[in-house]
Amino acid sequence: MADKLIISFNEYNKIVEKLALLIHKNYKPTVLVGIMRGAAPIIDILSRILKLPIAYIVIQSYSGKGIEDKQGELMFAREISSLANNEDFNRVLLIDDLSDTGLTLNKSIEWLKNYGPTKDYIKEVKTACLWKKKSSSFEPDFCPIKLNSDPWIVQPTEHYEELSIEKIIEINKQG
Repeated sequence: MADKLIISFNEYNKIVEKLALLIHKNYKPTVLVGIMRGAAPIIDILSRILKLPIAYIVIQSYSGKGIEDKQGELMFAREISSLANNEDFNRVLLIDDLSDTGLTLNKSIEWLKNYGPTKDYIKEVKTACLWKKKSSSFEPDFCPIKLNSDPWIVQPTEHYEELSIEKIIEINKQG
């Protein structure tokens, strides 16, 4: 079993703030595009700090029954979800939570550059994430934490994947 890196909400927010500072100092994006689900909390915080419009790309990795922990074929949603204007897609900052293998970020750049409604407006795509694992072949443009190993990163909301709604009802009856 790989090592686990357990991240608290407080640590998580500090890492996102470090990422915001890196971006502010080195790049002037016109839109933030988050890869769902991992980028959801990051893009929320960054859009508030950097005062930028946001967009979301929904991607699912499907590897088949019985091999859930392996990277599978990436399936992209048909559309970007955004209220940003097409003109906002001039300088894109593509955001994910981490660079694990690099496949998702590489494929997302390719998909974004070919996305019909905005492709003619995109002049530049840069990338950002909170963590880069040692074995990742992808080098994000902005990344506050570059790990010297490949731990399983347990993010602050991941414990909800193990909780049923019934368990949450039970826990909240006690409070």
